[in-house]
Order: sequence, then C-alpha cells, then structure tokens
Amino acid sequence: MRIRIVDAFTDRPFAGNPAGVLLFDASASFPDDAWLQNVALEVNHAETAFARPLPEGGEADWALRWFTPAAEVAMCGHATLATAHALVTTGAVQGPVRFATRSGVLVATPGDDGSLTLDFPTAPLTAVEVPAGVAEALGAEPLTTHDTGPNVGDLLVELADEKTVLGLKPDIASLGRYSERGIIATARAEDPSRGYDFVSRCFFPNFGIDEDPVTGSAHTALAPFWSERLGRTELTGLQASARSGRVRTELRGDRTLLSGRAVTVIEGDLLV
Repeated sequence: MRIRIVDAFTDRPFAGNPAGVLLFDASASFPDDAWLQNVALEVNHAETAFARPLPEGGEADWALRWFTPAAEVAMCGHATLATAHALVTTGAVQGPVRFATRSGVLVATPGDDGSLTLDFPTAPLTAVEVPAGVAEALGAEPLTTHDTGPNVGDLLVELADEKTVLGLKPDIASLGRYSERGIIATARAEDPSRGYDFVSRCFFPNFGIDEDPVTGSAHTALAPFWSERLGRTELTGLQASARSGRVRTELRGDRTLLSGRAVTVIEGDLLV
C-alpha cells in the first residue's frame, strides 16, 4: 500500500508537523492494533494516521485512527489535516469529508485557497490549582492552569509572556505526572501585528513526544482560552517549536474550526 509523509499546518516542506498517512482500500478492514502500532513506531513521527473508506449512506465517509510511536490517541488535528490533504490531492474525495473517530465524527472541508478546515469538538476547560512542582518542571511560574478534558488530556499552563514560552527548557520526564498526555504552555503574543494572537509549545512525554511541532488538538483548548481573554472568536496561534506552524481558529460554541495547509513531502510503498 502507499504511505505518505505530509507536513501539516504549513505551506512549505520541512515545517509544520509531519504525519504518516496510510489509506486502505474499500475492501480492507483495519489490521490488528499491534501492526498499526508497529507502523507508527517505524514512521516515528508524532502521529501516523490510518484511514479506510466506509459504506455509503452512513454518518461518516472514512474511518480514521491515529497512533503515536507509543500509543493510540483519541484526537489528533495535524494527522487529520494530513489525511484530508492526501484524500483531496489524490482525488479520492471532492468537497468535505467526514471521519468516524474515537472523538466522534470530524469533518474536513477544503477551501478555495488550498487550505483545509477541520471541525473539532471544543475542549471543556476547567480551572485548577497550579500543581505542586509544575513550575520547577517547566522552568517558569504559571499564571493559571486548566484541565482540558478527556479528548485533549493536557494541562494548559498560561505563562507571563511570549518570551517566557519561547525560552522554556523543561524537564521533559517530569512533565508527564501532571496530565494524561502532557503540557500546553501558552502566552499572549507580544506583537499581534506579526500575524498571530498567541503562542504555544506542547510537551507530551506520556505519548513518546518530547515536543510536538504543531498540535491541532491543543488548539481546541487554546481557542476558547484566548477567545475569552481577547474578546474575539477568530484567532491565529503560533506554535513556536523548532519547525513552527500557524493554526487559524474559529470558536463556534462547542465546536472549534482549525484551518491550515499541508504539503506531501514523501510518498512510497509500504512493503510489509
């Protein structure tokens, strides 16, 4: 079968967040979980997406699953964007595509400008006391901390400013004790004229990812967090990893739209 590496939330190769994408044909069911996990480990990117077409007439068009090198996850934005990009660019779908996932039905809609927009559930934020030790693990003092609910599974940590987020050198191993997946560190943009409203960095040691390049699922929590503070429903976030990427967000109550581009950088045959 064909396997692709797609850089998501970027318009140029070698930026954004790379994801493996495997598209099965209509006659195939998903292989067993151990095989899927081994492929994800071999690809060794933050996530590898596996998709197969579903019978016509149902609530979704394709079934979609995501695996990190260490585990299956409940939600992944960049690998969904990468899968939609693969489907659109190969002509497998035209127009919106509905994915059946562990997080419900997620819709990806291609735009006239070449971007793709994902319709994801908004993460429910719950303010929590700053956990003991998190400041030492991050190397910065939190202003606020929020639980992001079961789909995202992170601790959202607001820091003083953009410079603090960019300068983080956390103790990665220690961050895993504070949530199911890891930590989202964020702050308001220092200069919104640069084209983004907030910055973030994401550390997911419990899923084998020291720092994720660009995290769509995290923006389902960042969107409501910053929309409330900035008084706007449409925002742009910069995830300031080494590869970097931007995610446009639009808050629509219990749904969040995530928009970005993607680029296929590798395509080949999986031989096992």
